[in-house]
Order: sequence, then structure tokens, then C-alpha cells
Amino acid sequence: MPKLDESLLSDLPPFSQLERSQIRTILDQAVSRRYDEGTAIFREGHEADRFYLLLDGYLRVIRSTEGGEEIIVLHISPGQLFGIAKALERDTYPATSIAAAESIALSWPMSLWTEFTTYPGFATESYKTLGRRLGEIQTTLTEMATQAVEKRVACAVLRMMNQSGRRTEGGVEIGFPITRQNISDMTGTTLHTVSRLLSAWEKDGVVASRRKRIVVTKPHELVLLSGVQG
Repeated sequence: MPKLDESLLSDLPPFSQLERSQIRTILDQAVSRRYDEGTAIFREGHEADRFYLLLDGYLRVIRSTEGGEEIIVLHISPGQLFGIAKALERDTYPATSIAAAESIALSWPMSLWTEFTTYPGFATESYKTLGRRLGEIQTTLTEMATQAVEKRVACAVLRMMNQSGRRTEGGVEIGFPITRQNISDMTGTTLHTVSRLLSAWEKDGVVASRRKRIVVTKPHELVLLSGVQG
């Protein structure tokens, strides 16, 4: 594997306060791996033996309910740590991580976590990330318990657009492959209901979709559908 350059990490929040020599040490301890779309990087309940940094691509984080259903609770963008079970004082992963698109991640043995938390800014940024994610998961679960189906689906599409959207001639395209079944798994509703809603929104010009791709053509209309207060 070619030697990784320090610039890969120097601008990322967990590492931005470090000296170049410290980043070099961190990179020399890392393993880099590419994951095809749909690949499980680790699974809920398995031993948490490594922690990770996503360099490129997007991840889906999936939790199992007591009833055995799998729910997509959030997505992870490039530049973020994940699999940081040690920050939760856990020995196993609390969720499953799946590559939502072709992805590249660095990883380190979990035995290095304590050493990493001594680096300036690393622990602070790691716990900020953890707090944000727990907030996102709580929001998703609250929406599923309290909101009407159309609002839940609109909120889910809006979150993905805000997190990964890129401007195109037709609108804002979600930056990773997404299927109607994925949206169903995010919102606790049926595939039929998601298909009906997206078809209606397409007819109204709010979204445009093709195989595994969704473009939000009228973001303001989607905000209105979601009921999110601006």
C-alpha cells in the first residue's frame, strides 16, 4: 500500500490540532481498505476490535429493534470517525455499518483508542461526533413514533439532502445511492407507501428519481412537506 500523506488528516477536526509528526505516527498505524457498496464493515453485537475513519463514500448505520426489524438510523459522511464503541464504554459494536456507496476507510486496533484520546482535540471532537449522532438517532426514533408517514419520509429525504446533497442542473442530488426500500427502512413504513409518496412528489415536481438516485427539485416544497420549522 502506498504511504498515506499527512494532508489526508490535517484538516479533519479530530486531527486538526496535531503536529505533522503526530499525524505521521497515526497514519503509520492505520490500515486502509476499500469497501464495495453494500458491504458490511462491522455488525451490531460483534466484538469491537477496531475503530475507523471514513475517507471517501457514505455509510448507513443500522440498528435492530427488539422485534427483529432493521432500521437505518443515520448516515455517515466522509471525514468522520465511526465504530468508536470504546467512547460508549462498550466491547461490542452498537450498530451495523454498511457502505452506502463504494467507500474507503482507515482503521486502527481498538487497543490504540486510549492513546489516541491523549492527542490534542481528538477526544473532544470524538465525543462531539458521538453526541450529534445520538441526537440524530433520537430524532429519527421520535419521528417514527409521533409523525405522520408523509412527514417522516419527507424528513428522511431532507436529512439526506442536507448531509450529502450536490447541486445539479435539475436540483439537489443526494450524494449516495438510495432505494425506496432504504427509505422504508429509515422511516418504519412500507415500501408501497414510500413508492406512493415519491410517485406523488414526482408528479408534483418536488423530486425526480431514477435507479438508486434521488434529486430534490424543489427543496422548499420538501421542507414544507416535512413540517420542519425554518
